[in-house]
Amino acid sequence: MSESTAVQSRPGGRSARVRAAVHRAVEELLAEGSSEGLTIPVVATRAGVHATTVYRRWGSIGELLAAVAASRFTGDIVVPDTGSLRGDLEQWAGDVATDLQDPDTLALMRASIGAGGTEGACACSTDRRNQLTAMIEREQARGGPAPDVERAADLLLGPLYYRAIFTPTPGGPAWARGLVTDVLR
Repeated sequence: MSESTAVQSRPGGRSARVRAAVHRAVEELLAEGSSEGLTIPVVATRAGVHATTVYRRWGSIGELLAAVAASRFTGDIVVPDTGSLRGDLEQWAGDVATDLQDPDTLALMRASIGAGGTEGACACSTDRRNQLTAMIEREQARGGPAPDVERAADLLLGPLYYRAIFTPTPGGPAWARGLVTDVLR
């Protein structure tokens, strides 16, 4: 088949527009209030699509919230490269803490975990865990001492997410940077 007769896939198209409209509708509805009234028919109406379309693509409100969270948390924080693991972790932890102070971020996280269970929790943390792994692996490649990824996740992501999700006041950037000392002991 020549290049001129090859079938070209359309970037975007209806599928991408529906996905964007549904994701935007979820984010808007969560920003407006409680996630308790968040249902697929409500999201579909806000997005301007039929509820069947949403059910067919996501199946349940939990799956939809997990998809929106995964989309929101993928690539939102840049992995720093300051030249030292301490510097990288401090900058990264501060950036994550700042992000977790955003009311819209918190609403999405709480709803995703509440309705999506483990899948929702993973959607909120997988990319951040991958970032942490990348920083630790980079330090190991430089020949420097680096903690185990599980230990680092427990000592950084655990407190950051706990404070954000389960307390009225998420930890701030300075507090988050202070957690790095415990990780590097």
